[in-house]
Amino acid sequence: MNKRKIFVIDTSVLLYDKTSIHSFDGNDVVLPLKVVDELDRFKDKPGIVGEASRYVNRYLDSLRKQGRLDQETLIEENDQTIRIHLQVIEPREEMSALDLSSGDNQILGAALYVAEHNPDRNVIVVTKDINLRVKCDALGLSAEDYYKDHIHVDNQFYTGFTDLGVDDNKIDLCYDTGEISIEDLGIDTDLNDNHFINLFSNIDSKKSFLGVYKSGKIFSATNKSIYRNIGIEPKNKEQNFALYALNNDNIQMVSLTGIAGSGKTFLTLLSAVQKLTDKVYKRIIFTRTVEPVGKDLGYLPGDINEKMAPWLNPLIDNFVQGFGDKTYFELMREKGKIEIAPLSYMRGRTFNDAFVIVDEAQNATIHELKTVLTRIGKGSKVVLLGDTDQIDTPYIDKDSNGLTITVEKFKSSDITAHIRLSKGQRSRIAGLAAKIL
Repeated sequence: MNKRKIFVIDTSVLLYDKTSIHSFDGNDVVLPLKVVDELDRFKDKPGIVGEASRYVNRYLDSLRKQGRLDQETLIEENDQTIRIHLQVIEPREEMSALDLSSGDNQILGAALYVAEHNPDRNVIVVTKDINLRVKCDALGLSAEDYYKDHIHVDNQFYTGFTDLGVDDNKIDLCYDTGEISIEDLGIDTDLNDNHFINLFSNIDSKKSFLGVYKSGKIFSATNKSIYRNIGIEPKNKEQNFALYALNNDNIQMVSLTGIAGSGKTFLTLLSAVQKLTDKVYKRIIFTRTVEPVGKDLGYLPGDINEKMAPWLNPLIDNFVQGFGDKTYFELMREKGKIEIAPLSYMRGRTFNDAFVIVDEAQNATIHELKTVLTRIGKGSKVVLLGDTDQIDTPYIDKDSNGLTITVEKFKSSDITAHIRLSKGQRSRIAGLAAKIL
């Protein structure tokens, strides 16, 4: 059995990550001709998808200097070959129920041909398309997701805080001094800076101190003057921690996850408006993914503002809740204090002195979030909001979405903080629905 594997790459993988074409060291890559044809359809699209299409097309064009693309081209630096598969699909009994005019089914037929003509090789279809993987399995083909960006956390996602029971006198010391060292607590633990701690008394669990870890000490994470300025009182410890992170200017990136109605957008919006009032930032930038991979704003009529309108309703709803009506929101937009910036149009921009809110970040790929985070300029703060249990975008899941990956990779940074809000505050029925349905 030849140890070198043959990977048949689907279009969805190349559009998801342009560098995926270089990611199969020591193996052979086959691109069905249909994949090249599909890539061409996306070359004029804005954002990540269009960029990926152009990148792969240019790379394939550069390989033409080494020889014909329908023959294996060796990339010496990673011992990988690439070739374009030209075989036209032949009628097959096992595919008789499939529409052979479909691009996915043509790619499937190409993979079957490659597998049949390489019986001594392990042929694997790599695709972000769940349905295509199911079809491969039904036809006896090996298929898998593209795993380069997956985070494996055994379902123990980082919450950003820890509940810790301590002696009653330790709680008193915290309130007397406003801080306590890890040594004084008598615990041996490895904490990240800006990790939040709920210290509660072993004698009376209702007696607690909400703190944040920094350089070997736990400091108070409660600031009632902030609550008065914003005009809101946190409903639970998680909201308290979130407000601390949102209003600490030394924390440049905050990520808030949690169920619908837990207060993510509301707390963030009120904090952002207060920061504008205090002249800490000059404007609020609001962005989110608009369509799944493969689509863009062109599917809706009008200019960018009109196209974004259906996705602005959650933001407007929170303005109405916080300020009584949407007049203030419209006024801030007219003055340029609030700007709507779709993810597809982020390339080339820089946001200085801005409070950047990325809503529904769980629907963004890590490559889309990288585009946003690398736009953050001097004097700015970025907040990522989302619920990793509600992913609407095809090709990503709880382990591979941009929000999960960003939280895990940034959790040890001293300029970031994360909190998972687990309790719904919208209404009793909304909280019950989120829990049992």
